[in-house]
Amino acid sequence: MDSARSIFTARNLMVLSLAINVSFILRLGYQTFDIKREQLIGGDGARREALSTQRAHLSVSTTSSSSPTTFPGEDRHRVINLDQQIFKPGGAKMKYHYQGGDPTMYERFWQQVGDKATVVIPGWQSISYFSDIGNLCWFLEPEFAKQLLRLHKIVGNAVTEDRHIVVGTGSTQLFQAVLYALARPGVEEPISVVSAAPYYSSYPAITESLKSGLYKWEGDALSFSKEGQFIELVTSPNNPDGYVRDSVVNKSGGVLVHDFAYYWPQYTPITSPADYDIMLFTLSKTTGHAGMRIGWALVKDREIAKRMVKYIELNSIGVSKDSQLRAAKVFKVVSDSCESSRDTTESLFEFAYHLMVERWQNLRAAVKRSGMFSLPEFSPGLCKFTGRFFEPQPAFAWLKCEEPIEDCESFLRSNKILTRSGTHFGVGPQYVRISLLDRDDNIDLFVERLSNIRKDNLYQHMGE
Repeated sequence: MDSARSIFTARNLMVLSLAINVSFILRLGYQTFDIKREQLIGGDGARREALSTQRAHLSVSTTSSSSPTTFPGEDRHRVINLDQQIFKPGGAKMKYHYQGGDPTMYERFWQQVGDKATVVIPGWQSISYFSDIGNLCWFLEPEFAKQLLRLHKIVGNAVTEDRHIVVGTGSTQLFQAVLYALARPGVEEPISVVSAAPYYSSYPAITESLKSGLYKWEGDALSFSKEGQFIELVTSPNNPDGYVRDSVVNKSGGVLVHDFAYYWPQYTPITSPADYDIMLFTLSKTTGHAGMRIGWALVKDREIAKRMVKYIELNSIGVSKDSQLRAAKVFKVVSDSCESSRDTTESLFEFAYHLMVERWQNLRAAVKRSGMFSLPEFSPGLCKFTGRFFEPQPAFAWLKCEEPIEDCESFLRSNKILTRSGTHFGVGPQYVRISLLDRDDNIDLFVERLSNIRKDNLYQHMGE
């Protein structure tokens, strides 16, 4: 018995000793990794800045574009989510309302900026509901309004004189506020809401979400012929196809709402200041700060602006002061960098412009190499902000699958690429929308995978 106990104890001691040694080695390895990561991210500022500059100003040749970076092992076969759908553990898709385009590509720029964009908010600040009781939009932070107007003036993408600023929890809440402001109770028929296809996929869902009898989604503006009042939504540059848009309904009785989420110089030439009665903007596509949930509207008519404010008051009793103060600081950093130097990576717009150039060049080279897809073609224009003559490079790629592929979303899903079908945008399933605002590794792997789908191996990919 004593002999057995002695052997048992020795074995346990050996196992325990081995476990302790393995744990020590792993811990040492992780500490080494953390030290190296810290050195890369925060320790060597000059090297980090040099690497960021090199990446931002990378000139991509046709030769390098046609030979994408290869990815080792498991990474090559992982699912690439360029629709940002939400999944349960195990891979089952959840019902979701988020409409994609998570702008994580901007993380690298703001890491480089560091503490310049940091805001310290004391515990006593932002206690009151009210920001500026003398303003029509009483929950609008004065500093946010100041920096917003400054940035629009620098970029030259919108007329701000004689406009009321209405801040919202993202442009989605502002869109709902516009519907509330323009619809009138007591009418026999709900006001029609239309947009030219392909239209932003959230428009139908948001319009119908409250089951209101005041307004109703009526679909494609190109085929709209119903009598009575209507609201036409004009997104320019358009989400999903990237084209510059104008109104298309040729009849009286309508109100135009312009969504300028993507009218910024990293995506399209700024040819003139937008000058319309109702204009919507969002922080998420301007600076990448989607998580702040900040949008704003420039509204000419006081009564419409007043009713929009009333909706937000009823819906959320204002908009987060903390988010507005953070957004004001972010805008200040962006404006300061524009005024000091537009041609370096200190400028957000230059950083994002060069990154979008690289991504679109690589994507077009991959599509050409594949021969199974097509992309929109854009006419170049002169950007008055940068003085640069260039083609639009939208935040989304509107990809068309050529025959014999009939359902582009399903085909790409079978190749572990998640996209959004054209059917969500009012057109056919041969189209998909793909976000180009994701992190570098996802975009690079997507481009490589797309370029490897060719006519000579098509049925192999259709069978996977």
